[in-house]
Amino acid sequence: MTAPVEAFRHLDPAPMRPLAPADIPSLARLWHQGWRDGHLASASEGLVRARRLESFVARLEAAPAGEVQVTGPDGAPAGFFWLKGACLDQFYVDPALRGHGLAMPLMLAAEAQLAASGVDIAWLSCVVGNDRGARFYEKAGWHRAATTPMQLQTADGPFDIVVWRYEKRLLP
Repeated sequence: MTAPVEAFRHLDPAPMRPLAPADIPSLARLWHQGWRDGHLASASEGLVRARRLESFVARLEAAPAGEVQVTGPDGAPAGFFWLKGACLDQFYVDPALRGHGLAMPLMLAAEAQLAASGVDIAWLSCVVGNDRGARFYEKAGWHRAATTPMQLQTADGPFDIVVWRYEKRLLP
């Protein structure tokens, strides 16, 4: 049984800053490793090949200004989130820092930014089989709203996956 989300409201959101060019190499490695941890069990061989480290570098280099928010020292980020409209599109913490209390403040920062932009109900996708991620989202007060197919676009072409859609009401 997990603690209710109210138990975490005393935490201050993680200090955030926009993605800087100096962050990209280490952030890409963090994201690549986190993606592998959550997706290898369910990803096709083709998708695993498409999600090479270089693909994460390219995605970060192409990120629109302000969409990616980072926590941690310049050039050595500890975690990040990427918001696209009402979607928490990416959320990762350095695997070496898991269990050290960073993820919940990072989530609170993402939710605060979504709410400040007027998002009433936020959503995110978690690949089916990423049980660690799903447990964290549920601990943070997100609820599983659906299981749905999704098509990922990669430089190697599209890949079909199945995701759990999580939602959370942010505004009263």
